Amino acid sequence: MKRMTALFSAALLSAGLMSVTAHAQQDPAAAPEQPQAAAPAMDFSDEQLQQFAEVSQEIVVISEEYTERLQAAEDEAAQQEVQMEANDKMVEAVEDGGLDVDTFNAIGMAVQQDPELMQRVQEMAQS
Repeated sequence: MKRMTALFSAALLSAGLMSVTAHAQQDPAAAPEQPQAAAPAMDFSDEQLQQFAEVSQEIVVISEEYTERLQAAEDEAAQQEVQMEANDKMVEAVEDGGLDVDTFNAIGMAVQQDPELMQRVQEMAQS
């Protein structure tokens, strides 16, 4: 049960990762288009879904670690630095897991919108 909660949290975090990545790219034209482009892509391989399940668990750990550091940050500049470092770690985890950030985010969006897909990913995370 704890893994399912973590996986669901990671799926929600992927939307945050997407927006942080869009801001990091500093391309205002691309940011509004990304969610629309990512949402309809529902044709993912089992390998991609397995990679998403594994990476999501790592992202939850990173998020928990950096949430504590964010709360301990003394000022806005320190908070921003922690957020940027967390984003870099999450991007690294996604890429090390064999996915690119856009694919990870697209799967995360699809998982949020499709309960059957969420169930498949949860089962992959448990195996």
